[in-house]
Amino acid sequence: MEEKAYKDTYHSINERRCVFEKTINSRRCTCKQSQRFHLADREGIACKSAAANALCIEFLNSMRRNSRFALHLTSADGPLPHAKEIKVQTGGLLGLQGLIKPERAADTNIENAIGLIDAAIEKYGRLENLPYDIIVQAIVKFEGRRKRPRQDDP
Repeated sequence: MEEKAYKDTYHSINERRCVFEKTINSRRCTCKQSQRFHLADREGIACKSAAANALCIEFLNSMRRNSRFALHLTSADGPLPHAKEIKVQTGGLLGLQGLIKPERAADTNIENAIGLIDAAIEKYGRLENLPYDIIVQAIVKFEGRRKRPRQDDP
């Protein structure tokens, strides 16, 4: 499938894209509001709740802004390059999980992203009140998959 046709079809069938799609597709995170779908040979993630999606967007944008300096970026006004986006999404959610559920601080997977965000709002009042310095430390510490060495043709 041509890439433009794929993206057009993707956007037409996925009205509300999950902003944590990358980390959910990497099998590092679950969310009770996510819904998987298949298009061609790829997998996408939709969000079942407009309210949950808005909270996730707000949290992800806050993580991007707060981690900008630590990631050596001049701006973070939208999606980042793939590896840095994975670092922000997965590392940030792991950091939040450690704050909300200290017994799971050493885990490498995140259980129910929106549940963590809801619990954070319950504990801290608003997303702006979160201790982003601790979350940014988890973002910086997070390492994604290592690149595999290329196999040269004989």
